[in-house]
Amino acid sequence: MGWMIFITVISKRMEIVNNLSDRIRKLKDSSFIRSIRSALSVGERPAYEYHSGTPGPFAVMIKKEISDHIRSWRFIILFVIIILACLGSVLSGLQGFSNAVKAAGRDEESFFFLRLFTASDETLPSFFVFISFLGPLLGIAMGFDAINMEENKGTMSRIMSHPIHRDNIIIAKFVAAIAVLSVMFFFLGFITIGLGIITIGIPPTPQEFLRIMSFIILSILYVSFWLSLSIFFSVRFRQPATSALSGIAVWLFLTVFYSIIVSVIAKAAAPSEMASTQQVMKYQQVIVGLFRILPSELYSDATTTLLVPTVRSLSPLTPEKIYGAIPNASLPLGQSILIVWPQITGLIAATIICFVISYVTFMKREIRSR
Repeated sequence: MGWMIFITVISKRMEIVNNLSDRIRKLKDSSFIRSIRSALSVGERPAYEYHSGTPGPFAVMIKKEISDHIRSWRFIILFVIIILACLGSVLSGLQGFSNAVKAAGRDEESFFFLRLFTASDETLPSFFVFISFLGPLLGIAMGFDAINMEENKGTMSRIMSHPIHRDNIIIAKFVAAIAVLSVMFFFLGFITIGLGIITIGIPPTPQEFLRIMSFIILSILYVSFWLSLSIFFSVRFRQPATSALSGIAVWLFLTVFYSIIVSVIAKAAAPSEMASTQQVMKYQQVIVGLFRILPSELYSDATTTLLVPTVRSLSPLTPEKIYGAIPNASLPLGQSILIVWPQITGLIAATIICFVISYVTFMKREIRSR
């Protein structure tokens, strides 16, 4: 009888323990407990979630790329060359310019400050001509080894081993280079404005300041096209030397040889002396359209319109356009931007197309560890 009572007591206690464990299991699975557990587990975060005060991987990569650009001797040398060339052109254009400004007096329609970027004394080209010539070299130099150098050093596979998105790499390189270019061009612009104030003794008007800022933004956009093109060559070719030569070859072709080819075509297709006015106008429009394929031509047209407010049209003038126009009257900034909006859109489209091609090629590319 004693054994029977002992077994009965043990079985009842086991039943109580099982019921208690079932209740504890149900309590753990409840939504309230799960919410408390998730609130208390602060250290357990996903791979892409960061504290509010900690920069994400994309911001860290941008800072790293900016630091690499600033510390590289290649960028420092090009930066010094561009500064010396642009400041030399401004100083040469200022020879005898201050006396003419003081003799003419200050007029809202004179736009003397804008002439700092377009004036030249025949010894050196103007400021915007130097930017048009040296800007592509700066863009090519900052992007021709952006990707393939990382692969040749074996650092690309190390970066990819971290929990970051793959497209952050190429986007960070592009954004960091544009940030460095922006600081550089705004620095050049404000240095030129400062020299003008010291030399002329007259501050710029709000209209002049806005036009100068528009010119600087346009210059950044122009160099960004060559930057995106050089990044594409860096993604396409394994060796940095090949990508650099490809970028310089494209620059030489578009700067020198394309103009020669279009000039030969223009001479061969020139209308006869008996051609009508409509045929001559159509011929001129075709030739102008061929030249406007060039990024440098788009930049030159847009810059001329922004820095010379009296420019009213970039197409051949007709009697209909001249009729009713006020001679030497300046346009407001909004109207000048409307005139050059096709050129600005063309530069933006070319930059985006080159970067998108680079982006797609990089995302599909196989990256091997060395």
